[in-house]
Amino acid sequence: MRLSAKPSATPSTRSSRMRLSSEQLRIVLALLAVYLIWGSTYLAIGFAVKTLPPFLMAGARFLVAGIILYVWMRLRGTPRPSRANWLAALVVGGLLLVGGNGGVVWAEQFVPSSQVALLISITPIWMVLLDWLRPHGVRPSLPTLLGLAVGFVGVALLIGPNALADAHSVSLFGLLIVPLAALSWAAGSVYSRGARMPASPFMGTALEMLVGGALLLGAGVASGEPGRLHLASVSLTSALALLYLILFGSLVGFTAYVWLLRKAPLAQVSTYAYVNPAVAVVLGVVFDGERLTTLTLVAAAIIIGAVVVITTFRPHPTSTVETQTETQPTPAQGDVAPELASSAGASK
Repeated sequence: MRLSAKPSATPSTRSSRMRLSSEQLRIVLALLAVYLIWGSTYLAIGFAVKTLPPFLMAGARFLVAGIILYVWMRLRGTPRPSRANWLAALVVGGLLLVGGNGGVVWAEQFVPSSQVALLISITPIWMVLLDWLRPHGVRPSLPTLLGLAVGFVGVALLIGPNALADAHSVSLFGLLIVPLAALSWAAGSVYSRGARMPASPFMGTALEMLVGGALLLGAGVASGEPGRLHLASVSLTSALALLYLILFGSLVGFTAYVWLLRKAPLAQVSTYAYVNPAVAVVLGVVFDGERLTTLTLVAAAIIIGAVVVITTFRPHPTSTVETQTETQPTPAQGDVAPELASSAGASK
């Protein structure tokens, strides 16, 4: 009995496999870019605020990045934003960049970048609570509620004992500001679901950066930062950190993130929420000599574990919320909530 030979792969099949392999490689590289770039922004902010006033630094960062992104999108033919788009960006940008990122940059004058990153990682916890408390909100599942409780235990461990043990070097007020910054971040993200933002997530982020950057500069002027800015005293490290935040944190990282939203499963993309804090902790210890105690490691494991549970069991936004937006990404672009597309990049 003669066995038939196994059919060899056709040229089209081999070509398809090669394209798939190439696509998978690009997804891996884009994920690494998001992990490393956004995980490193906390350290870069810490370096920048050593010799630059925090609000002026953050305002300059987002204004420059916003101008670059806005001009790029207009040259590519993206429609001019409407008045409603600008008004929505005023609210979203204010919550994300002034309340969220502004709180982070201010706190990093007094709190190590690794601790800030761990505290900011509770943003998904705030988002679940806000999504639950809003009118017609989504009630969390039992695993999500468990994740919320565990996450706040981790925060309590990170803030309380560390603040008491390091009262001479770590500001208790600075530690308390960071969870509030995360709350503002989450509020802006939840609000952005129903906001009339532009169809393009890139244009939406450009508007948020422009408005938020202007507000941050205003906050810097109001708090007297121009009188504390001495260009001759700005270190090369701070200047390079600001440049890194503009080019990589706000532009390259976000470009990779939006590309991932269109090419990779949402569950895979959302892993940045608990990978970034781990990256930030390692970078802070290695490059800035930050102290890593056993208690910090335990708190980090608890917080990141809680975020994993919450992001895994968190339900998708309801259709009643999604229909309020001016436009939504289509499934072909990545079936994602709007706050994942435009808000994440602006706030990093």
